[in-house]
Amino acid sequence: QVQLVESGGGSVQAGGSLRLSCAASYTYRPYFMAWFRQAPGKEREGVAGISRDGTQLLYTDSVKGRFTVSQSDAKNIVYLQMDSLKPEDTAMYYCAAAGIKTLSANQYPYWGQGTQVTVSS
Repeated sequence: QVQLVESGGGSVQAGGSLRLSCAASYTYRPYFMAWFRQAPGKEREGVAGISRDGTQLLYTDSVKGRFTVSQSDAKNIVYLQMDSLKPEDTAMYYCAAAGIKTLSANQYPYWGQGTQVTVSS
């Protein structure tokens, strides 16, 4: 069983930064952990992910160069550093865990409750 708890969301102005954290508890650390987001009326979108050993990273094109995914040395906290935020980044952000390297939401059996990020112009 895997439990995920997100934190760090909030409201910022465009151009600002936020860092999201995902605290994970598990019997065995899943292979891949990722951040997703969902804006009202839109589908859930994979944003960034990191493998257990930290060598495999995935980013969706719209956040490349602005967002950075990382994890703690103990690998039980996954971070999403978000810089140069834009209003279109506004969404509920979710942490998720899966057994394969992917940003496809339907491959993820474990999800957190989400943390809201709001970016104003």
